[in-house]
Amino acid sequence: MLRKVIVVEDDPFSQDYYKIFFKKLCNEVFILENVDSIINEIEKGDVDLIIMDINIKNTYWNSERLDGMKLSNIIKKRFNNLKIPVLLISAYPISAFGDNVLADSMADDYFIKPIYDYNKLIDKINKLVYSKNERQNTNS
Repeated sequence: MLRKVIVVEDDPFSQDYYKIFFKKLCNEVFILENVDSIINEIEKGDVDLIIMDINIKNTYWNSERLDGMKLSNIIKKRFNNLKIPVLLISAYPISAFGDNVLADSMADDYFIKPIYDYNKLIDKINKLVYSKNERQNTNS
């Protein structure tokens, strides 16, 4: 079971979806948009996964508006030692954001919404979290 998941999402319908989706999969799910709140939760520890909408519109840091790709990059650089997997979510094909989405964002994977097949999302989450645990055990 996942201990803590942070979901960065600004759409109220999607926020409700994630709350329901993670109810049985996770001890704690935090639906956040504020960068300071996101960083605060990461610093508390035990974050197993961050799910981030690419198209967030209300997220600012140091007076700069951030999309999910920029925020993912900031988190990955700032908390590199924690090896927290980031799963980008978008309603648009990933190619709409350029050829180097994963490299530019430093995210670990992406998923296209709407989410029709819950099992595919669960499989992707499990692979990312398992991979994180393997990386941490290798570095220990």
